[in-house]
Amino acid sequence: MPAVTLEVSHLYKQYETDQGPVHAVDDVSFTVMPGSFFTLLGPSGCGKSTTLRCIAGLEKPDGGDITLGGAVLVSSGTGIWVPPYKRPMGMVFQSYAIWPHMNVFENVAYPLRRGPTKYSNQEVRDRVMRSLELVQLDELEKRPAPQLSGGQQQRLALARALVHEPQALLLDEPLSNLDAKLREQMRNELKQLTTKLAITTIFVTHDQIEALTLSDQIAVMEGGHIVQLGTPREIYDSPRNRFAAEFIGSANFLEGTAVAAPNAESVAEVQTPQGILRCTSVEKVDGGESVSVAIRPENVLITREKPSVTDDNILMGRVESVVFLGEALDCYVDVEGTLLRADVHPSTELKENETVFIAVSVAACRLVPSHNS
Repeated sequence: MPAVTLEVSHLYKQYETDQGPVHAVDDVSFTVMPGSFFTLLGPSGCGKSTTLRCIAGLEKPDGGDITLGGAVLVSSGTGIWVPPYKRPMGMVFQSYAIWPHMNVFENVAYPLRRGPTKYSNQEVRDRVMRSLELVQLDELEKRPAPQLSGGQQQRLALARALVHEPQALLLDEPLSNLDAKLREQMRNELKQLTTKLAITTIFVTHDQIEALTLSDQIAVMEGGHIVQLGTPREIYDSPRNRFAAEFIGSANFLEGTAVAAPNAESVAEVQTPQGILRCTSVEKVDGGESVSVAIRPENVLITREKPSVTDDNILMGRVESVVFLGEALDCYVDVEGTLLRADVHPSTELKENETVFIAVSVAACRLVPSHNS
């Protein structure tokens, strides 16, 4: 089945509570290109799962439009709302929702036997075995579902979602119940599977590592809104607000005031308690505006001697703590009362309380508005 485009436009969903209406999804719009892996990323309660459930038809939105491959699934203007069983989508839930009284084969066959399309027994078997082969469970077709490991149950849920050859695959935190090592393994398998099938995929997670490693595009959500949309590298390297910078990866923040608006090269100067820093800006700011400077720990270079010739921002500080993590030293340096975290090569010799210099390139200092707009 050819890959299709999913479009979500001005989606709204609110719930009534004792404290008044809650805008779970507030004017959310995005486009998922054919065959791409699109992730809705954010903390609990940000609206990501509600958005996915509106796409699946498990929630009826209060406004907006959703189309898949040009076919209208939801239209607030015309009142169209296609029920979930008529939407050509497969969904994997966080709990997997596997039938414990059925074996592997019957779990996957269930949507074919209960769906609106009637298949012969041979067609059911052919489709089920193709789906099980995709997730490497074809030799376990007769095994009772409760006897599967966590990773096998996740594969079984995927096989069931794919058995009717959907146009889109919806995944609601499918890896969250696995331990760390198995989660990494299944993450790799999921990426290989969706790439092989070239199926349009919408993935919901609160895990930044899953989002960065799996996604072609990421929508970072907060309070029912998308606060930034872009590729994993764009969001990690160029966060547009403090929330995105904090939620994706680790970051140091230095508070200050923009000395002037960014120049033609998008470089701005910021007055901070640690001194004037030259920063790269992806958002328009005005002189005198309160801003934050975001610096990733891996971009902080620590030296004992002050660099003689450099275009980097140079700060002086005192080593507060050094923790050996194996692949790196996790260091905190006190710079004028603010602790800056640095990831340093494990061969570096640093001692607590010694005076050091910190060098950070202009490109690695990212200016972001202090407010989340």
